[in-house]
Amino acid sequence: MNMMIMKTVLRMTFLAVFVGWLMVWVFLPTKIYMQVWTPVLNSKLNSVYFGVQGTNLLLFTFPMMFIAALGCVYLHVQSKSENIIINKSKSHRLGFWRRPVLVMAPLGIVTAVELAFAAMFVALLIWSLSNYLYFSFGHLNMHEEGEKVTGVGRWEAKFRSVSLRLGYVGNICWAFLFFPVARGSSILPLVGLTSESSIKYHIWLGHLSMILFAAHAIGFIIYWAITHQVIQMLEWSQDWVPNVAGEIAILFALAMWVTSIPRVRRKMFELFFYTHHLYTLYIFFYVLHVGVAYFCMIIPGIFLFLVDRFLRFLQSRESARLLSARLLPCDTIELNFSKNPGLNYNPTSIMFINVPSISKLQWHPFTVTSNCNMETDKLSIVIKCRGNWSQMLFQQLSSSVEHVKVSVEGPYGPASSHLLRHESLVMVSGGSGITPFISLIREIIFQSQNANLHTIPRFLLICAFKNSVDLTMLDLLLPISGTPTQILTKMQLQIEAYVTRENEQPLTDTQKLIQTIWFKLDPSDSHISSALGPNNWLWLGTIISSSFVMFFLFLGIVTRYYIYPISEENTSIGIYNFSLSSLWNMFLVSSCILVASSAIFLWCKKQNSMEGKQIQNMEVPTPTTSPGSWFYVVDRELESLPHESLVQVTNVHFGARPDLKKILLECEGSNVGVLVCGPKKMRHEVAKICSSGLAENLHLESISFNW
Repeated sequence: MNMMIMKTVLRMTFLAVFVGWLMVWVFLPTKIYMQVWTPVLNSKLNSVYFGVQGTNLLLFTFPMMFIAALGCVYLHVQSKSENIIINKSKSHRLGFWRRPVLVMAPLGIVTAVELAFAAMFVALLIWSLSNYLYFSFGHLNMHEEGEKVTGVGRWEAKFRSVSLRLGYVGNICWAFLFFPVARGSSILPLVGLTSESSIKYHIWLGHLSMILFAAHAIGFIIYWAITHQVIQMLEWSQDWVPNVAGEIAILFALAMWVTSIPRVRRKMFELFFYTHHLYTLYIFFYVLHVGVAYFCMIIPGIFLFLVDRFLRFLQSRESARLLSARLLPCDTIELNFSKNPGLNYNPTSIMFINVPSISKLQWHPFTVTSNCNMETDKLSIVIKCRGNWSQMLFQQLSSSVEHVKVSVEGPYGPASSHLLRHESLVMVSGGSGITPFISLIREIIFQSQNANLHTIPRFLLICAFKNSVDLTMLDLLLPISGTPTQILTKMQLQIEAYVTRENEQPLTDTQKLIQTIWFKLDPSDSHISSALGPNNWLWLGTIISSSFVMFFLFLGIVTRYYIYPISEENTSIGIYNFSLSSLWNMFLVSSCILVASSAIFLWCKKQNSMEGKQIQNMEVPTPTTSPGSWFYVVDRELESLPHESLVQVTNVHFGARPDLKKILLECEGSNVGVLVCGPKKMRHEVAKICSSGLAENLHLESISFNW
């Protein structure tokens, strides 16, 4: 009970601070904020220790950093909680908000709560732009001293004001832009999101900010042209906004924007991937352009992203221990890694891997199919060979290689699993979309062994494959070690498999065995473990809080004892160089993150290495024969009772596609969870059925692996 009270108090604190932070953004463009509050706040907060950024540090930076640090404590408490009882009545009340209300390209599947927040965010942008213009149009004579704003001059001043304020509004998008791409951040789990499920918010914000910034840049170019001030494009002012820095930033941004268009990204993914790494230069010149005051308004998202990015870099420096690989006849690979038993993750987690022998720069995300409760010392991922990178990996593994060097980042996934809140679960997959459901089925198998758990959701797996050879992916549903047969019976699993391009089962003499490859162990390889160890959230909170406090202290010292004296002595300008102030901020942020993250990472690595020495390295001899598939008719050489039970609950339909509407509408029960992973057409079809209102018991669960 005390734990529940503590979690409730923390949630209310987060909500109060976040709402207060949002209200600051709401009041920011108003006359009362600019004319009444700003002078008072600046007089008290913009001291000799923080210069012109004191107010923004308190109002815009501190609240989100506070939530991020304290949120780590909340997530740590939640991860240690063993309570698996789900409030099903609460799930019913919130069901409407999770229901899809908009299914269309290019937005995809949008739920009611997403649509509500998107509408409020757009309203905030419109509110901000209208207030900025209302205020600025009333003070046109303040743009330039002595400027007459009558006739054409007034029109030009208004045009300039609109262009300027579009940049201000774009800065609001930047305040939220980086939160969705911090994979290990504590912000997203607090609201039940993961980086892969919220990546679409980053895409939306990216497109919106680029539209605003492009209009901002084009507007100023037109303004300079009609006022015969084109020379302003080459100006790098010492005491005000450097125009050249903004122009360089927008060029990098445009390159990223063009290559992120869906059609370009799909056909030339590597071009998109490499071009998107220009974000470092984009941030650099953007901060030089807007200055320290506006940088403090957007710093929380960037700060948390940099912490996450640097920890990912540190984790990826070590090579993971690859134990074995299973090559399926359907050109699918299962990679099995050794992991630290203390590493815990939830179903539908993903892990990014890099194979230097193929490409030192390319990282690809794949679903984790193993279960950390059933397989405490092993982690598995499944790769479908569809692109050049995966095909090269398949060829490399097929060439009897003895060792493959692999680097990993992650795994990343939901902070908790809420599968048991549903009476039954319907999983719809197309092709390789079955992979996230493998971990779900294994989780239910583990939960089925819990004697205190009386209600186990019924499982219906609907999987569509192009060819019968793809049925071999069903062999991955159970771990190699096997599962007690009575557990499969208890969990009430039913599998409906559809082979769409073949009307009958092919002859057995054309079929292949599953090939298993065992790799030699390399002493330099290490077990996969969390970057910060078992107490990952507590250490992350320590990094966030310590690095931010360091930044706060060093910024005060540098401003008071270096920048302020120079500003006092420089009577011609009266302030410190505009661009150098931004450079100091970026340097201090990066340095504090580097120092705090490195120190804590090395400490955790030392602890992990001590635990790793206690793990027994089991040398498994290479089998003389490979097993056959239980779902793809061959002469099986390895028998398994659990797999026999799995075959018995599987119906294979040749030459047909699943009638998803009929199947879903016939699902019994008052609370049916529906998950879908596969082609866009399939995802949208399932979402439309769940949102049609024909069946109130269907609840679409968000699961997204679209990169």
